[in-house]
Amino acid sequence: MSASPHEPDPDRTPPADPAAAEAKPRVPLAIEDWLTVVVMALLALITFANVLVRYFSSQSFAWTEEVSIFLMIVLALVAGSAAVARNRHIRIEFFADAGPARRRRRLARFASAMTALLFLLLAFLSMRMVYDDIRFEETSPGIGVPQWWYSIWLPVFALAIAGRAIGLFIRQGRELVSDGTHHDSERDPSPGA
Repeated sequence: MSASPHEPDPDRTPPADPAAAEAKPRVPLAIEDWLTVVVMALLALITFANVLVRYFSSQSFAWTEEVSIFLMIVLALVAGSAAVARNRHIRIEFFADAGPARRRRRLARFASAMTALLFLLLAFLSMRMVYDDIRFEETSPGIGVPQWWYSIWLPVFALAIAGRAIGLFIRQGRELVSDGTHHDSERDPSPGA
């Protein structure tokens, strides 16, 4: 027996992820997307320029390694922010996808809250590191610029990720209420549930 062309086939429809917040974030994801593009372009440009200089002059730019490492860290933090905002952060699927929908939603909200807490703590601790970099006038090992030029961005991006996690937590709460899933009787249709 086949389903009508207007109805989804239950055998082919992937199970709904109740933990995914369907509402879009208020702060546009284009920010992270464009930052990713810009950072990747800078990394490619710096690396290509260094290869050309090294090939033609047997020398290399001293600053490229230090700046490239900094840009890779920025790229990881920007991608982390985008992953949190899109609810694509890492999770243990055995726990996150098992059990009734209410449990999965609560675990998703717990994960969002813990992510926010972790990055708020990271922001606080990294602000102390920036303060120490400024107070002790530390310089970078490669090119000798003030170390805080690099370290100042860790608390900034940690706060951005925490903000994205808080936004996800709020959207998941709204979805929890709007779906009416506050009843324990709702079960996942998967076998053995």
